[in-house]
This record gives sequence, structure tokens and C-alpha cells, in this order.
Amino acid sequence: MASKSVVALIILCSMGGMNADNAEYTANPIRKVVTMMQNMQKKITEEGAKKEKAFDQYMCYCKNADATLGQGISDAQTKIPQVESAIAEGAASKKQMEADLKEAQTGRVEAKDTIAKAEALRSKEAKVFAAKKSELDSNIGALSKAIPAIEKGMSGAFLQTTAASVLRQISVSADMIPADRDLLASFLSEGSSYAPKSGEITGILKTLKDEMDKDLADTTAAENSAIASSDSLVAAKNKEIQALTKAIESKTMRVGELGVKLAQMANDLEDTKEGLAEDQKFYADLDGNCAQKKADWAAYKEMEAKELVALADTIKILNDDDALELFKKTLPSASSSFVQMQVSKSSLTQHALGALKVVHTVGKKADPRLDLIEMAMHGGKMGFGKIIKMIDGLVVELKAEQGIDADKKSWCEAEFDKAEDKKKGLELDISDLEKAIEDGQESISTLAAQIKALTKGIKDLDSSVSEATATRKQEHDDHVEALAGNNAAKDLLGFAKNRLQKFYNPKLYKAPPAREVGLSQLHDAAAPPPAPEANLAYKKSGGESGGVIAMIDLLVADLDKDITTSKVEEKNAQEEYEQFMSDASEKRALDSKAITDNESAKAETETELQSNKDSKGSKTINAMETAKYIGGLHGECDWLLQNFAARKAARDGEIDALGKAKAVLNGADFSLVQTAAVHLRGSQ
Repeated sequence: MASKSVVALIILCSMGGMNADNAEYTANPIRKVVTMMQNMQKKITEEGAKKEKAFDQYMCYCKNADATLGQGISDAQTKIPQVESAIAEGAASKKQMEADLKEAQTGRVEAKDTIAKAEALRSKEAKVFAAKKSELDSNIGALSKAIPAIEKGMSGAFLQTTAASVLRQISVSADMIPADRDLLASFLSEGSSYAPKSGEITGILKTLKDEMDKDLADTTAAENSAIASSDSLVAAKNKEIQALTKAIESKTMRVGELGVKLAQMANDLEDTKEGLAEDQKFYADLDGNCAQKKADWAAYKEMEAKELVALADTIKILNDDDALELFKKTLPSASSSFVQMQVSKSSLTQHALGALKVVHTVGKKADPRLDLIEMAMHGGKMGFGKIIKMIDGLVVELKAEQGIDADKKSWCEAEFDKAEDKKKGLELDISDLEKAIEDGQESISTLAAQIKALTKGIKDLDSSVSEATATRKQEHDDHVEALAGNNAAKDLLGFAKNRLQKFYNPKLYKAPPAREVGLSQLHDAAAPPPAPEANLAYKKSGGESGGVIAMIDLLVADLDKDITTSKVEEKNAQEEYEQFMSDASEKRALDSKAITDNESAKAETETELQSNKDSKGSKTINAMETAKYIGGLHGECDWLLQNFAARKAARDGEIDALGKAKAVLNGADFSLVQTAAVHLRGSQ
């Protein structure tokens, strides 16, 4: 390849295919060819060094592959079953956890369903109780009005009242013996003949009222028991739902984590298997690949040596002294060509004028300076040197003018881009500021509403705290009073029981302290003396006294229960009050902080809003000024931008015509054949 390039250069030089524009090659072309080939030698040597480095690295890998690649394959083969086992274990754990999660979800649904059913049943029972209570209240009320009225002998007037209508319904629906029902029905139909002193009707009515009172009490107790049972069930189920919800959240998170971990392990397993397959394939082909690389390197070195030898031989041939002398004689110089022509000065002038006329033929208005040069050439008074100087000067001027136009065009385009970008940026900023102003106004309104709501909430909370404090104080006072009464009653019952024990069970009697003066001493002093044993055999009322003592024990037990319950309720009420006060204090602090934060945010938002309004006004003025500046740019630059290409083409045409005219005056004929002007005798 290199030798062909050298031959091509030599042929090109020997053919004289280089004109005045590439004269640097005609000065010493052989030296340049030799330099090019020497550069080729250097490049080939550098490329060979790079290839040798890569070959040495590959050979090093071939040498150490048994240790490095083999260890990698062994590690991958050990890792794959471990990862597969971990994936299987993780999948089993995930499946079990998903089953547990589903069970928990089902349990929560069932608990919620149980609560819904219990609440529905409770609602139904409450409606039944309300209807029955309403009926009993109505009946009891009617009986309460009827009994006094009948006892006062107002039976005739009473039968005209609403209560009498209710009694008629009771006489039909109430559970009564037939005789009482008939007697009551007879009274309600013939009330004027009833004798109040007999008391039969009032007795029946009182019995009915007592039964209804008992029925109402039993019904109310059953309703309260049902409410307590339902509340207990709902509370238990709510606790179960809370526990299941926590379990669901925990298991859901763990299932997600296991899923991510399994996906990561699956990706790792796939990557490890792919890497193992590639390493095994490469390891299997390693010997062949290494041998092929050695063969390739030997072939590369052989071709490199051949090319370097070819270049060295060619350089030696071209640098030989005989070859240099031959090239001096055969290669063209800068002032000669294979064809020599003789032309006159007038002929050169006509050629130059012909080149300049091209500007007129294309329909362009010629530059007055071109007309001046044409006049100088027609006049014949100036030498070619002055005309060429005029041409050079005009070319310099035209290029300078074109440079000014190009600079102005670049400036105009840059200014348009900059101004348009600035205008768009300002418009975008104004739009953003308008949105920010709107958002700020909305935020201020929202913050003001929040501050108002928080202030009202704190006021309401303070009122609630005051009410709760007053209620707690009253409850505590009531508790202290009730506790004192219960303890006094308990002491009195204890004294009474001890006094009975002194008589009936002396072994259980506890003598009061000597210093005590109270009811016990008074009773002892007033107690009758015991009967003489010799005169009277007394039998103690053991059974009756046992019943009384047992009753006293029951009363004491009830008092203990009341005291315990009262203390528990007082403790719970105090804890609830303290918790309420703590929560109220915390809420008040949080609300106060929220008010402070909102007021601070409102002040900052108002400041930012005013800043945005000011910025919007400033940017609006700036945008108007930018639009005005763009209008000025259009007036200054539009004509140049629209006519730049035409003006440049015109100048290029003039410069090209001037160049051709100058070349003609210098003796060129544009056919890659150099001309030598020969002055005719008498032409000067």
C-alpha cells in the first residue's frame, strides 16, 4: 500500500500536475515524499508497539488462566446450589407467610363481621326494649293516675280521661285472672255504681302496677346486661382486629421484603449461571484461541517487516545522488511547464477584461471601483504592476466589507437570539410570578382560616378544661363524702355484729379498747344482766342470730364492694382527668405552636407575595423594554439579513473576476498550463 502511494506521488510530480497554487510541492517534491514515507515508518512502528503490548497481555492471560479462570468457575459451581437452596427456602417461607397473612385477613374480616352482627342484634334488641319500656311506662303512668283518682271517688270523671282508655287496653291485654278481668271491665263500663271502700278495683290495679314495675325493672336489667355483654364482645373483637391489623401490616411488609430478596437472588443466580457458561466456553476454547493469537501475531510481524523493508528500500532509492540529479532535470519548476506559449500585452489585457466582464453578464450592478480598473486597463497608460496593485487593494476592501457584513450578521442573529430568549424568559417568569402570587394569596387565606380555627379550638379547649376541673372537683368531693358514710356504716355494722358475737359467740367477741368511748360502751351499759343459771334455763336464738349476723356480713360485704368500687372509680376518674389534662396541655401546646408557625408562615408568605408583585412589575417593564429593543433590532438588521446572501454572492463574484483578471495579467490561462508573457518589440 505504501509503495503504491509513493509511486502515485512520483507520477503526479513527473506529469507536472501542480500549478502555482501548490508551488510548495514543486520546490522539493522528492524530499516531501521521503518525509511522508519516514512518517509512515514511524507510525507503523508505533502501531506495532501497541499491538505487541496487547499480545503480551493476552499471552499473560493464557498463562495464568488455569489459576484465575479455573478458580472463578469453581467458585460459581459452589455458589449456584447454595443460591438455589436459599431461593427454595425463601419461597417456602414466603408461601407460609402469605398463608398466615391470608388467615389474618380472613380473621379480621370475620371479627368485623361479628361486630357488625352484634351491633345489628343490639340495635334490634334496643328497639324491642324501647317499645316495651314505652308501653310499660305508659301503662304504669296510667295506673299511677287511676289509683289515686279511684281512691278519691272520682271514678265517673276518671272514666272520661285518657288514662281510663289505657286501662281499658290493659284490661284486655294484661295477664290477669278472669274474675279480676271481669270485675275491672265491669268497673270501666259502669264506674258510677262502684263503691270505693270495697278496695277491690284499686287492689287489682295496684297488683297490676306492682307486676308492671317489676316487669320494667327486670326488662331494664336484662337490657343493661345485654348492653354490657355486647360492649364486652365489641371491645374484645376490636382488640382482636387491632392485633390482626398489626400482624397483617407486619406480614405484608415481610412478604414484600422476601419477594424483593427472592428476585435479587434469582437475578444473581441467572447472572452466575450465564457467567459460568461463558467462562467454561472460554476455558474450553482457551488453547485454540491462544494458539490462533500466536499465529496472528507471527503473521502481523511478518507483514510489518515486509512493509518497513519496502519503505526503507524506496527511501534509499529516492535519496540516491543519481536519482536526485535525475529529478532536478525531469521535474517541473515553478516558472516552467511542459508547454511554453508566447502572448502579447494586449492579449493579456483582453483576457483580464474578459474575466471582469463576467460580473456584468450575470446581471449584477458592477462596483464603480471595477469600472475604474477597466478604464485603467483600456487606457493603456498604466503598467500591469499598478493595475495588479489596484486589484489587490480592491480585493482587500471587498473582503473587509464582507467581513463587516458577516460580523454585523452574526451580531444581529446573536442579538435576536439573546433578546428573544430574554423576552421568553421574562414572559415565563411573569407567568410563574402570577401563579406564585395566586398561590400566595390562596396560602394566606388558608393560613388565616387555620389560625382562626386553631384560636377558637384553644378557647374551646380552655373552656372544656375548666368544666372538666369543676366536674372532677365535685366528683372527688362526692367520693370523699360517700366513702366517709360507707366507712361509718361499716363501723356501725361491725360494732353491732361484735355485740351479737359477745352474746351468741363469745369466742369471736373482740373487746373494744379501754380508751374508746362510744356506742359500744353505751350499749354495754344499757345491756340487761344475764339470767341466773339456777333459776332459768335460757336457750339462745342461735338460728335467728346466725341469720342476722349473716345479713350483717352481707351488708358489710356490700359496703366493702361499694368502697372498693368507689375507690377504683375515683382512681380511674382521676387518671382519666389527668390524662385529659395532659392531652389538653399537649394539644394546646401543639395548637399554640401551630398558630405561631402559621402566623410566621403567613408573614413570610405576605412578604414573599409583595416581593413577587414587585418582581412582576419590574419584569413586566423589562419585558416591554425588551420588546421595544427587538423592534429596534428589526429596523437595524432586517435589510442586512434579507440581502446578506445576495451581497455576499455579488462580492464573491467580483473577487473571483478580479482574481482571474490578475491571473491573466500575471500570465495564467486557467488550463493548468503556465504562460510566459513576452513583450513584443515596441509595445512599451
